[in-house]
Amino acid sequence: MKTVWLDCRIWNKDLITTAIESGVDAVLVHPPDVKRVKALGLISVIADSNDSDLQLGKDVLEITIRNKADEERISSLTRETAIVESRDWTIIPLENIIAQGAKVVFPVTCAQDAGVALTILEKGVWGVLIRTEDPSVVKEVVRLVKGIGKTLPLQEFVILDVRKVSMGDRVCIDTITDMKLGEGMLIGNYSNAFFLVHSESVENPYVEPRPFRVNAGAVHAYILMPGGKTKYLDELKTGDGVLIVNQKGETFDSTVGRLKIEKRPMLNIVADTGDKEVSVILQNAETIRLTKPSGEPVSVVKLAKGDKVLGYTEEGGRHFGFKISETISEK
Repeated sequence: MKTVWLDCRIWNKDLITTAIESGVDAVLVHPPDVKRVKALGLISVIADSNDSDLQLGKDVLEITIRNKADEERISSLTRETAIVESRDWTIIPLENIIAQGAKVVFPVTCAQDAGVALTILEKGVWGVLIRTEDPSVVKEVVRLVKGIGKTLPLQEFVILDVRKVSMGDRVCIDTITDMKLGEGMLIGNYSNAFFLVHSESVENPYVEPRPFRVNAGAVHAYILMPGGKTKYLDELKTGDGVLIVNQKGETFDSTVGRLKIEKRPMLNIVADTGDKEVSVILQNAETIRLTKPSGEPVSVVKLAKGDKVLGYTEEGGRHFGFKISETISEK
């Protein structure tokens, strides 16, 4: 996931409070203000001070590109992060710097600037540094960079088969967010095809609703994460960010509060996406649900051939959770 910093070297308490509440990763301030920031909340601080989390001039360098030598200096950085400035970006080959893997932070004053920075060479800069006095701009840039509010193009999966399989280790993901009807997580047996597994926010006669929970399936399954990465369910841990999706494909981030891994009877659910068969293995229980195109949850034990549920597919495969373009076959 991309990084968002805020330049607050002109002290502004309200702006820093907004940064903390919005999910900005770090603020850049003058040394006397380091303790003032830390008194407001938990956030990383960048300053020319030993008390800062990242030291300006050591961990973070401000470099103005004036010539080829400046470009080469940035490209050669291995550990440091460079806040890269230029008087005329039209003549600076920022693409070269990004292509060589440098950790570049690009100053922006609005979401439009951030959008350009994030799409250079499709890979984009490592992060952006917001320069504004407007709290609404901070919120808008964070939403854009972090993918908050991003909409995924969900599609209809047609159920082909629901079959009992052996006992397995299933993962319940308890988040720090109460989810609503129509909301859940994208889970699948394959790294490019995911079912919208509904949260346990449904009233039922068997157990009390747990709106913070998604009973996400077997330990081997993939979950689509914030920033477009994937993880195996077995890799998740407390404090990890997770992606919550609703029936419209709208997304927001939450955090894992706890995982529950227990042996349970399982079902293999197979569906047709229109051009391929996909599947997911979920617990065999009435309270486990997928999501209909209407947003209505449907229990896995009531699924029948021909039923339609929501899912999401991608092209290509994954390598350590990252999208790659090479052909990978998963069966």
